[in-house]
Amino acid sequence: MEQRLTAEERLTLKTGAFGAVFLVANADPGMLALFRESFAASGAMADTSGVVKEALTSGPLPKLPRDSALEIEAVVLPALGRSIEILCEKSPGDVATYRDVVLTAAERVAGAHRGVAPAEAAAIDRIRAALAPSA
Repeated sequence: MEQRLTAEERLTLKTGAFGAVFLVANADPGMLALFRESFAASGAMADTSGVVKEALTSGPLPKLPRDSALEIEAVVLPALGRSIEILCEKSPGDVATYRDVVLTAAERVAGAHRGVAPAEAAAIDRIRAALAPSA
């Protein structure tokens, strides 16, 4: 049974998803790559539906730290884990959709410019781990 998400819960899902893209993009930064990476990520997020699409396309943009990769991870990875918890509780049928959208967007960003760099692959591994169900 699907329950509506609160504005705070939608922002958590958005922080996790947008933050994952930001984390991968910053793992191997480059000004020329930024446009390609943004376009690649937006395509993955636009292809979704239901609760996940509503969360990713409504409300304010998340505020993400910009000073260091560690600060970004400290916000993004917990938001991804909390997003899975929220969806497990309120819309279990959308858990796989959210995971797929986040991972697809992250992988598209990584591959958008000169292939996947080792730092990008490592960031995706951390994202994948954060999206794993709690034991």
